[in-house]
Amino acid sequence: MSDRIVHCKKLDKDLPGLARAPYKNELGRLIYEQISAEAWQGWRTDSVKYINTYRVDLSSAEGQKFMFKQCALYFGFEDGDLAPTAFTPVAHDHDHDKH
Repeated sequence: MSDRIVHCKKLDKDLPGLARAPYKNELGRLIYEQISAEAWQGWRTDSVKYINTYRVDLSSAEGQKFMFKQCALYFGFEDGDLAPTAFTPVAHDHDHDKH
């Protein structure tokens, strides 16, 4: 945890920032300067949905570009809509309880 406080663009409040930039590019710099560690953890959790839905190969340039784009959209550094994911909340359908 960092003692550095940032005004988090995602959560719109002052919170501890990341100890270092998560990526070695402009997006990483923006995240370091404007995104809290708490919001970053949210992205880390949500990013798995994109990786699983689109079977993203993070070792490929295309996969990295796709994930950087989703990350930039997630944090509001770019305008647009996030890619839809296959994730759906668990339905509380009581019909499945019947045997």
